[in-house]
Amino acid sequence: MELDLYNELMQKSKELDISIKSLRKTGQDYATAYTNYRVALAEELLKLKAEGYAITLAGDIARGKREIAHLKFEEISKEAIYKANLESINAIKLQIKLLSEQLSREYSNEK
Repeated sequence: MELDLYNELMQKSKELDISIKSLRKTGQDYATAYTNYRVALAEELLKLKAEGYAITLAGDIARGKREIAHLKFEEISKEAIYKANLESINAIKLQIKLLSEQLSREYSNEK
């Protein structure tokens, strides 16, 4: 029984390492998507302002443009993936904690 728990604990530890590496990548993807959206939005706002649109109206017009809306969609999607990875890491950490506690109980019962 202890060996099974230990093996499962080691497997969860490997999963945690993989998830943390994945988090680094998805974090970068999210940051890139955020930057792309903000830069494109700022450029569009400046363009609309130069065309004479009121800045309050320009914001709505710019966000409604297909390219800008698509970049916002990309940002939101990347953020969701990043947050899902964080939740996965937290779940794996909890599983590791529970397995460690169970392994400790099993070990102390044998003494």
